[in-house]
Amino acid sequence: MIVVTGGAGFIGSNLIHQLNTKGEDDILVVDNLAPAANLSGPKFLNLHGARFADYMDKQEFRAALKAGDFANTAVRAVLHNGACSNTLEDDGRYMMDNNFTYSKELLHFATERRIPFVYASTAAVYGASMEFAPVAKNERPLNVYGYSKLVFDDYVRRLLPRFESNVVGLRYFNVYGPREQHKGRMASVLHHFTKQMKETGTIRMFEGSGGYANGEQRRDFVFVEDLARMNRFFGGLMPESPRDVVKAVVNAGTGEARTFKAVAEALMLVHGPAKVEYIPFPGDLKNRYQHFTEADTTGLREAGYSEAFTTLEEGVRRTFEVEPAK
Repeated sequence: MIVVTGGAGFIGSNLIHQLNTKGEDDILVVDNLAPAANLSGPKFLNLHGARFADYMDKQEFRAALKAGDFANTAVRAVLHNGACSNTLEDDGRYMMDNNFTYSKELLHFATERRIPFVYASTAAVYGASMEFAPVAKNERPLNVYGYSKLVFDDYVRRLLPRFESNVVGLRYFNVYGPREQHKGRMASVLHHFTKQMKETGTIRMFEGSGGYANGEQRRDFVFVEDLARMNRFFGGLMPESPRDVVKAVVNAGTGEARTFKAVAEALMLVHGPAKVEYIPFPGDLKNRYQHFTEADTTGLREAGYSEAFTTLEEGVRRTFEVEPAK
């Protein structure tokens, strides 16, 4: 069995669909499908057409782990993509339980049984830093979401020498792709721009900020299918997966920052022309916003992942092959 937490979410559901294309369906999906104020639609639709063996609510799953219910279950990999990824969530107690304590529970379950453990970290740990190598001097989160992820990364890094099976933290950069329609404000800029194009014919992007001109803010946009493949690679689920044990916290990004203007241009190649309007930078994002991200991929390549990344233009095209714009 393969355990995928956050399996109904954006990255988790794409991972499950990709596993299915490779003949894998002995999958336990773990998620929380309760309504949430930050969601703009139901997550369960992301699993439409997916094949999996079982589903458990996150709280039910945590209780089962604690009770030892999986002691005799043959688990091939734990792919932990479950988290609260709302960068505007200020409830630190909730965030630390959801992103730190829950992750610790899974880490120890997996490592005590020598099960490959791959988990989602985030580029939010870097905050306003302009350097993106995964070292302490660059790690300055701007919100409790980024902090909760950094605390777990640090916990993992302290324990890495003890582990005898794969433990890999993937610091996701700016992920985009199909099946993110439920994420509301936290969806990628690609999703927001598309909605604007279809509703008004105009793309609205921020005026100059953080030292960048209008629409010139830059992010490392990474296609969700590339991240799904990384999960499979480090989870030991591919013929080319590493034979030796890999223990690392690495960046999961392309290493090439692209502007928001470039995203708009890529979308116009798919949907047709649109106007561009520049709007004032939102006050509630002040001191919480990354104007620039670009992954240092040295650690990722040293860990054995050599696959080329999907270009922004190709990823945008493929996104709407799976998820036609409405």
